[in-house]
Amino acid sequence: MASSLSTKSFIGGALSSSSSSDGLGSLRQPDLRSSVLHFSNRRTKTFEIKAAGSSYGNYFRVTTFGESHGGGVGCIIDGCPPRIPLSEADLQVDLDRRRPGQSRITTPRKETDTATIYSGVAEGYTTGSPIMVMVPNTDQRGKDYSEMSKAYRPSHADATYDFKYGTRSVEGGGRSSARETIGRVAAGAVAKKLLKAYSGTEILAYVSQAHNVVLPEDLVDHETLTLEQIESNICRCPDPEYAEKMIAAIDAVRVRGDSVGGVVTCIVRNLPRGLGSPVFDKLEAELAKAALSLPATKGFEFGSGFAGTLLTGSEHNDEFYMDQQGRVRTRTNRSGGIQGGISNGEIINMRIGFKPTSTISRKQNTVTRDKKETELIARGRHDPCVVPRAVPMVEAAVAMVLIDQLLAQYAQCQLFPINPEFQEPLQQLKHEQSV
Repeated sequence: MASSLSTKSFIGGALSSSSSSDGLGSLRQPDLRSSVLHFSNRRTKTFEIKAAGSSYGNYFRVTTFGESHGGGVGCIIDGCPPRIPLSEADLQVDLDRRRPGQSRITTPRKETDTATIYSGVAEGYTTGSPIMVMVPNTDQRGKDYSEMSKAYRPSHADATYDFKYGTRSVEGGGRSSARETIGRVAAGAVAKKLLKAYSGTEILAYVSQAHNVVLPEDLVDHETLTLEQIESNICRCPDPEYAEKMIAAIDAVRVRGDSVGGVVTCIVRNLPRGLGSPVFDKLEAELAKAALSLPATKGFEFGSGFAGTLLTGSEHNDEFYMDQQGRVRTRTNRSGGIQGGISNGEIINMRIGFKPTSTISRKQNTVTRDKKETELIARGRHDPCVVPRAVPMVEAAVAMVLIDQLLAQYAQCQLFPINPEFQEPLQQLKHEQSV
């Protein structure tokens, strides 16, 4: 029996059906505007389409924008508290640590990454309104990507962007480029300043592995580690001997047009207790999301990580004790500073694994956009190992999570008088440091 298909709108889709004499129907492009109006009038008047993927945070909300070879990149920070001293110089310190062209083991692209604050700051202080930060792109070489416009770079986002959107920005990978992280680093610099000023919280990341060179954990004292130690060499490994081994490992593949990956370790000191919310918004879950949203990330470990699976409960448990200030502490820190998804006041400890840079200047097999097998030698300027420049990116991602959680904790649990038998004022750690 022949069927009859009446015309129906397909909300958010690319096709709608219309009746046809053969009963199969013909496909045509819909009028999206009329479809939305039809949907609104019939079902609800609150229907809206939200852009996805470029924003993070609820109270300290960061949206990044821009593409690798467009006019520029940056961020909009909404929810920053007012009356905080803030200047472009505050942002530039971390942007300089992230920028390309720092050394022979980073991409040779020459960008100053000079930030300009366009809104949200007046007379040197935040106003409470959205802060917009912009960094121009000045060293684009779009012609380097002419071949990549026809063929997909192996393990890059070229193919998946086409699979999702049906189109993509060819030059530099567009939004998939690590240049997008400029906005995160700028926002992270603001977040780190707020955390430091409010509770004395410090966030430090460093390279703990480059290719097969692994820094032994016992060579770094997380209680005394300083930014100066990390920044003392181009690899950002705080141990000079292992830094030289890592640099040599990166150099060895760089001259062959290849790449390697590595691991960035990040610690957080003096973080207030009580941050994080069960069950879906556990603090380590939020940190994992932020860290794994960074380009080239492939793994996340927290506290004892996978090594903890080899221990028994009696070996792994962090026993409690009372310190000289009358505070509940743990003798060990295999939990990584978080238990039950909530910070316990100990040092936060995590590790993020980065894959080898996918764009390399060696011949590889691939497929063209018109689905023909071919060979590709990718051109352009790329890091032989991303981990040295990923250090400030990791710090920024962690800072964005922690400031958002700090504001959430204040709003829910510190707005009214606390229970002093168990809770601490969020600023107590800062006070204890100054005593």
